[in-house]
Amino acid sequence: MNKDKRIEINLSSQTLCLLENDELIKQYPVSTAKNGAGEIMDSECTPRGHHLIAEKIGAGCEVNTIFVGRRASGEIYDPLLREKYPERDWILTRILWLRGTEPGRNLGDNVDSYDRYIYIHGTPDDVDMNICGSRGCVRIRNLDIIELFDLVDEGTAIDITES
Repeated sequence: MNKDKRIEINLSSQTLCLLENDELIKQYPVSTAKNGAGEIMDSECTPRGHHLIAEKIGAGCEVNTIFVGRRASGEIYDPLLREKYPERDWILTRILWLRGTEPGRNLGDNVDSYDRYIYIHGTPDDVDMNICGSRGCVRIRNLDIIELFDLVDEGTAIDITES
């Protein structure tokens, strides 16, 4: 694990920044929760505070691989599937599963980010970035999640802030 790398997610600007030794390496547009910031179970809000990458899922999977229950379903996303399942929350390509580190804020009881299945994950290419639209996760373009996935390790620190 590279302790010099960390991720900052800004809910106001809808950006994810990867830093190494406090220098910006990469910045990506993202889409966080349509319901805004919040930590409560089933709120469909994006949790704030200090987190880490608990698990990396999907190494080597094809772009647009569909994940269900954190497992590759064997399907590849295409617009026809969206027409068939318009209410589905598409989790594609790679998953970075987050674990909160602040007891009572984003760890434990009914505020646990890991138990809420909060991820940074790929999304269909036509989903607008820089606009809140997810059900709590951090959506990112498929090619961006592949790049980010390869640049970070499990245990990488993440801060999610509103400003």
